[in-house]
Amino acid sequence: MTRVPDVPFVRVEGDARSRGRAHGTARAAALRAFLDDDLCRLNRILWRPVPPATLGPTIDAYRTAIAAAVPELADEIDGLAEGAGLSRREAVLLQARREILGYRRVPAHGDCTAYARVGHGTPVLAQTVDLNGDLADQIAVLEVVRDGSPGRALVLSFGGQLGYLGLNDAGLAIGINLILGGTWKPGVPPYLAVRYLLDHARDVNEGIELLQTLPLASSRNLVLCDRSRAAWVELVDGRMRTVSAPVFAHTNHILHPDLMAEDEVNRFARRASVRRLDACVTGLAGLRANATAAEHFALLSAPPVHVAANGDIRHEHTVATVVLFPARGELHLRPGGQVDGPARVFTLR
Repeated sequence: MTRVPDVPFVRVEGDARSRGRAHGTARAAALRAFLDDDLCRLNRILWRPVPPATLGPTIDAYRTAIAAAVPELADEIDGLAEGAGLSRREAVLLQARREILGYRRVPAHGDCTAYARVGHGTPVLAQTVDLNGDLADQIAVLEVVRDGSPGRALVLSFGGQLGYLGLNDAGLAIGINLILGGTWKPGVPPYLAVRYLLDHARDVNEGIELLQTLPLASSRNLVLCDRSRAAWVELVDGRMRTVSAPVFAHTNHILHPDLMAEDEVNRFARRASVRRLDACVTGLAGLRANATAAEHFALLSAPPVHVAANGDIRHEHTVATVVLFPARGELHLRPGGQVDGPARVFTLR
């Protein structure tokens, strides 16, 4: 029998500070080790290492922006620091790590292939998670139960992040792709925005409305899927463009004509992104309406959609593959570079 790699599962509940403390306490040793590993491995990816002290003003600017826009999550970050024995700056760094890397100092080679399908068969959102930094060892799954809310959410997390992708028990799933454009600056990191939407939105329409209220720190594409609607939302420099369709795929080049002029993906990464998009669209056309998680994993685990590691920590590769069934409240996860074998299944039911 193929062994399924262990994935830490952390239930966080109560008020914001209590949720953060529970997360931090459960992951304290791992988060301390990650921060001590060349500053969350930033200094193994950046061409020129940065002394931690020089990041202080930048991290403080992110903390100010997060507290102004999503104060409850700012409190949860403070709780994370308390529970894990970190400084507030260290806890904020874990949320804004990708933004601090930037995309002009670290050329991106790609970051995630995602698709959604509704309207016939089982609603599904599925994606690869392609990251640099060899982050497969930083995966955790959070079950979030907020005081004063009857809802719950399952959230995939990397290295202490409060959000990355996931679903809630209202039947909304959210995935994410990197797109490159505009000016990245202190604001709400998009991964944290995903968590905010899962906390507060019940469907795709509400998620899109809430996105418009958030000052995002960097460019991204979000994929939203509920029981009856799916949409991708490209966000660049305060501009947002949305396309809704019953079935679609998205990779790492900008698709909306209004934003194409902003696209700064390099030509090599663009070629790879187009290849992955074409392969995903072709694979989707052959998937049964009620395809199982295993069938979705088969599509996502074949090259070029699955990106194998090449030994260079600076290059993105597939560190997780996820299939979300929003109507069933199920998150199916293959951690690491797994391309076959069983998955871990987390459920809100």
